[in-house]
Amino acid sequence: MTVKQLSVFVENRPGRLCAVTEALAESGINIRAVSIADTKDFGIMRIIVNDTDKAVEVLKEKSFIASAANVIAVIADDKPGSMASIMKTLYNDNISVEYMYAAFLNTQKGEACLILRVDNNEAAEVALKEAGCRLLTEEDIAQI
Repeated sequence: MTVKQLSVFVENRPGRLCAVTEALAESGINIRAVSIADTKDFGIMRIIVNDTDKAVEVLKEKSFIASAANVIAVIADDKPGSMASIMKTLYNDNISVEYMYAAFLNTQKGEACLILRVDNNEAAEVALKEAGCRLLTEEDIAQI
């Protein structure tokens, strides 16, 4: 029950993020989550979108380097301790979190969504489900 995340190589210069986001917008692709890690010369834009395959195609047509990877999208109650509980569940099963970021979701339900890149997706899925966590699917992301 993973979701696809795009990693887009973006030069660290004016207008490059604008070009990525405009290309997606012009194609009707909705960004549901975003994270950017940068260095002096370039950044890696990690995004969850409503149509991953189309996004890859669009970005490659615009000469961006983009690749897809599987990540876990887990719903957490929007209250103190929820993230700690998820981290404890993964820690107890010896699952390492390589990175994480939050997604754009409706907080009116009192929920938040964490996007997790872990060293073992299958084990993380089992551990999180056993702990009562709700994981999102590609279909869930497309409908949000």
